[in-house]
Amino acid sequence: SPSSVDVTPNTLIATFPRAPGTSDSVRIKCREMLSSALQTGDDYIAIGADCDELGLARIFLEFKNTDMKYKNRVRSRISNLKDAKNPNLRRNVLCGNVSPDRIAKMTAEEMASDELKEMRKNLTKEAIRDHQVATSGGTQTDLFTCGKCKKKKCTYTQVIIHNAL
Repeated sequence: SPSSVDVTPNTLIATFPRAPGTSDSVRIKCREMLSSALQTGDDYIAIGADCDELGLARIFLEFKNTDMKYKNRVRSRISNLKDAKNPNLRRNVLCGNVSPDRIAKMTAEEMASDELKEMRKNLTKEAIRDHQVATSGGTQTDLFTCGKCKKKKCTYTQVIIHNAL
């Protein structure tokens, strides 16, 4: 007969494959900090996720060492996972909706809370609107000669161009 698995309320479900062992002190410390970030709040208990199993191996595979780029990437993940205004990111990681591969490569914009994404979208729209010039109106003058019809009666509009250098 098939063996049954004893699952008690305190049993943690391994959401991710167990992280390979390492003796690198930086990777060990980063794993502890990431696990701590995932345990912000009590939702990890309700979900039943084993927070030690979100391997930093995916980030390490990208950088191949634990230099500043690796540390900055890990810090960014920890900061976003701890953000009290963005509990959905942490929940999605704990539930497995965001895979370890995905969280390792997400940009700051992708990890942002829905509120922050909406604010950025509105600010972008506002900035575009502020930099657009109205096409109606203009100033009439006889100081210029039209390049097409060669007449002196012209209407011109002054345009200010902002370079983003």
